[in-house]
Amino acid sequence: MGMVARRVTQVLGITNNSKIRNISFKSLDPPLPSPSLCHGIHVFHSPDAVGIVAKLSDCIASRGGNILSADVFVPQNKHVFYSRSDFVFDPLKWPRMQIEEDFLKLSQAFNATRSVVRVPALDPKYKIAVLASKQDHCLVDLLHGWQDGRLPVDITCVISNHHRDSNTHVIRFLERHGIPYHCLTMTKENKREGEILELVQNTDFLVLARYMQILSGNFLRSYSNDIINIHHGLLPSFKGGHPSKQAFEAGVKLIGATTHFVTEELDAGPIIEQMVERVSHRDNLQSFVQKSENLEKQCLSKAIRSYCELRVLPYEGKKTVVF
Repeated sequence: MGMVARRVTQVLGITNNSKIRNISFKSLDPPLPSPSLCHGIHVFHSPDAVGIVAKLSDCIASRGGNILSADVFVPQNKHVFYSRSDFVFDPLKWPRMQIEEDFLKLSQAFNATRSVVRVPALDPKYKIAVLASKQDHCLVDLLHGWQDGRLPVDITCVISNHHRDSNTHVIRFLERHGIPYHCLTMTKENKREGEILELVQNTDFLVLARYMQILSGNFLRSYSNDIINIHHGLLPSFKGGHPSKQAFEAGVKLIGATTHFVTEELDAGPIIEQMVERVSHRDNLQSFVQKSENLEKQCLSKAIRSYCELRVLPYEGKKTVVF
C-alpha cells in the first residue's frame, strides 16, 4: 500500500475518548450538484486528536466545496481515527492539484498514516487484471459489470490457467472489446508467476475471479499492490477447496461467499464483504452450488465497487473498516 499519492483505500484519526465513536451524517437536503461541480472522495487515517473533523471540514469549505456525507470511526482505546467524506466542488475554483496539496498539508499536520483523495470524473479509472480458472460465472459477471459501467475500472487483461475455445462467450466478448486473454498452462512445479507479474505490472490491483491457484509469498511481495479474492464459502469456516461440499456435508442452514484481500496465509486475509443465503434439508449439492455461485458474483462485484469508492479501510492488520 502506498502513501498519499497512491490509489489505496484507507482513512483517519481523531479525539481522545474511551468510547467508540462511529458517526455518520448526511445533509438533510443536500443541494443538487450543478453540472459544473465535481464529486470528490477523501479518506483519512491518523492518530486520534482534537480538531481533525473541524480541519477536514474547513479544508473543503474554505475552497467553496460542500460535504454531502461523512463517516467517522474511532475504535475504543486505540487512539486512531478513520474517516471518509463525500463532497462536491467547483474544479475551476479548486483545481485537482491544489486539492492534493491541501489534503497533504492536513495529513502532515496530523501525522496521518493515510490521506487519499479521489475525483472519479477527473482521475483515471483503476486498472485491473482478472485472473480466473475454469469456472466462468464470476469472470462473466465482472465483464458485464465493466461493460455496463457498474464497475469503475479498466480491465487490462484476463489471465487464466485454463484454455477457452475461440467460440466461447468469454473469448468472443474479450475479442469484441479488445481485452487480451492470456492462457498460461501451469504445473505444480511452475505456476508461471514471473510471466503473470510482467502482464500485470501496470495495474492498480488484481481480482481473482475463482482463480484456483495459490499465489506464492514471493509473488505477493513482488506485485506489492492489493489482490482481491472471492472465496466460495463463509470464512473463516470452510477454508480451502470444495467449501460448498464441506458446507453441504456439515448440514449448514446458511451458506455464504466471502471477498477478502490475499495474504500469504490461505483464505485468511482481511475480509472486505460477505453475503449469505438460507438453505435447508431440501437443498442438494447442486442447488447449494448454484446459490453459492450467485452469492459469489454479487459479493465480488460489491467488494470491487467498495474498494474503488475508498470505502475499505485496513484495520488492525487482519480486519477492515467498511464505510
